[in-house]
Amino acid sequence: MSKKILIIEDDITIAELERDYLEVSDFEADIAADGPAGLQKVDETPYDLILLDVMLPGMDGFEVLKKLREKTNVPIMMVTARKEDVDKILGLGLGADDYITKPFSPSELVARVKAHIAGYERLTTDKNALKNVIEIRGLKLDKAARRVFVDGEEKILTGKEFDLLLFLAEHPNHVYTKDELFRSVWGMDPMGDTSSVTVYVKKIREKIEADTSNPQYIETIWGVGYRFKV
Repeated sequence: MSKKILIIEDDITIAELERDYLEVSDFEADIAADGPAGLQKVDETPYDLILLDVMLPGMDGFEVLKKLREKTNVPIMMVTARKEDVDKILGLGLGADDYITKPFSPSELVARVKAHIAGYERLTTDKNALKNVIEIRGLKLDKAARRVFVDGEEKILTGKEFDLLLFLAEHPNHVYTKDELFRSVWGMDPMGDTSSVTVYVKKIREKIEADTSNPQYIETIWGVGYRFKV
């Protein structure tokens, strides 16, 4: 069965171009011209991934993203013509899984879509990987339920925050570069942009660390990357 993509984009020329790229690669794609229309489609149809433009009329992409995350955990890729890091940081903090900047090549779009869908499916269907609970110094990760607790108090993490924390916790004391973490957790080549990793580590620390200036779980190894301390 073909994977189904929702494109939320007000520029019909760009939306149809994205749809054509995806359909050539055997995806099905629907188009919504604004946020409310996109939210309605999500209520009516199960999608495997959502392409969400940042600059939408009325309700902008960030507002749409927040409402989408109340409805679905499927991967959401933000599409923008702007390259400011502040947009990327805001989107990632609200639960986006990735950013792609216009103009982009058809091969880049399709590769990222395939990688995100494959990664999401691995995490939701690999029953062998979802059996155990990890407990380390008051931190508890319930892999089957995808829930996190610190000293018995539940901490709400986004899907990608959980993925990154789980990967590090499953490989304790191993130092990973940002590139390695991006490839392992996002399932694609970072192409020189590893700011997503930095943003997600910061967000995770804010949720699980008692003192973010002196982290007890995810340690920064300056000039190299990060490791999970046990």
